[in-house]
Amino acid sequence: MADFNKVLTPGDYEKGELNVVIEIPTGSNHKIEWDREHACFMLDRVEPMAFAKPCNYGFIPQTLDEDGDELDVLMITDQPLTTGIWMKAKILGVMKFVDGGEVDDKIICVPEDDRNNGDAYNTLEDLPAQTLKQIEYHFNHYKDLKKPGTTEVKAFEDIKSAKKVIKASIERYLDAHPELRLKKGAESAVKNVVESAKKALKN
Repeated sequence: MADFNKVLTPGDYEKGELNVVIEIPTGSNHKIEWDREHACFMLDRVEPMAFAKPCNYGFIPQTLDEDGDELDVLMITDQPLTTGIWMKAKILGVMKFVDGGEVDDKIICVPEDDRNNGDAYNTLEDLPAQTLKQIEYHFNHYKDLKKPGTTEVKAFEDIKSAKKVIKASIERYLDAHPELRLKKGAESAVKNVVESAKKALKN
């Protein structure tokens, strides 16, 4: 299996676009997680069926959230997605979330190209109110049987707030991988030189 953190970038988040890898399908009670050390998926635990995921769950490659894991994504689709696929996604907002005292925010997304609903979802306000209520309830209570009171949904915030969370997570990843930061800097410098040369030729 490919190492998603090596073969994928986070995507062009400034334009509202992301690359997302799916870990858990909607309706599954299997807590499947990406194992960075072994570059594969693992079953971390089996949750009570009452707390099956209300939406697809995944992550953005080449990011690190404040809890030390890749930045999580809640992917809204009409039908469950398959563990292990990656997709281009559109940012709708962010769920500000705390788990065991640690910040563990979740970026809320939909597929970038959803012809079934005519790409109707562009902000959190476009989603059915019941969808957000179910997500909020799930994350406030899914650990109640073992660790009650340890999770809390703080707020749902807009695309601008989501982009700030994504940017900070990308910076953390680059801080942890200075060789990648150097590579990106070199690529950016080459791109600037090429663009400047093109402009000079036109003039």
